[in-house]
Amino acid sequence: MNQYITGAVIRKLREAKKMTQEALAEKIFVSSKAVSKWETGQGFPDISLIEPLAKALDISVIELLSGQPVCNSNRAGNMFRSQYYVCPLCGNVIHSIGAAVVSCCGITLPPLEAETPDEEHMIHCERVEDEYYITLNHPMDKDHYISFLAAVSDSGLQFIKLYPQGAAEARVKRSGVRYLYACCNRHGLFCVKPSVRPSAQ
Repeated sequence: MNQYITGAVIRKLREAKKMTQEALAEKIFVSSKAVSKWETGQGFPDISLIEPLAKALDISVIELLSGQPVCNSNRAGNMFRSQYYVCPLCGNVIHSIGAAVVSCCGITLPPLEAETPDEEHMIHCERVEDEYYITLNHPMDKDHYISFLAAVSDSGLQFIKLYPQGAAEARVKRSGVRYLYACCNRHGLFCVKPSVRPSAQ
């Protein structure tokens, strides 16, 4: 783990549940003195207690470790609030349509922040019949490449995983697409609205 639960987090979550140290201790079968020690920074809960502690506080283990409860008021989901997470260890890409606490390979991942493309990451879009043909003039070397492209509409996501030595290009269905994303493994996430150039065909 790249972080561990702190006493301040335990206390904050316990108090939010209007629970005494004694009540929390009883739920996880430890002494109230143990809970007091955790909250004052004189000790940490044993790893075997993390899951019961999360259950007692009515949150997930990931929320407990991050100290941030996930409160997504947008119950219906919204594709335009899409978040992308990339694991720096295994390269896994995770997508969510609202607030989330995401972990991979023992690391809590921050969401990527999309930027306007610079000259080296310009996203080109060409209309070909009912599709967009998306390209980037970008190296696709082993150490520097576009790892994925995504097209987001109000009702869905078209996701294309790319690989080194391949081409930085993809075709997506054009209907309803409002945003195009490209992720560079070195420079992060870039986003544009489709700006179509005339087809060469």
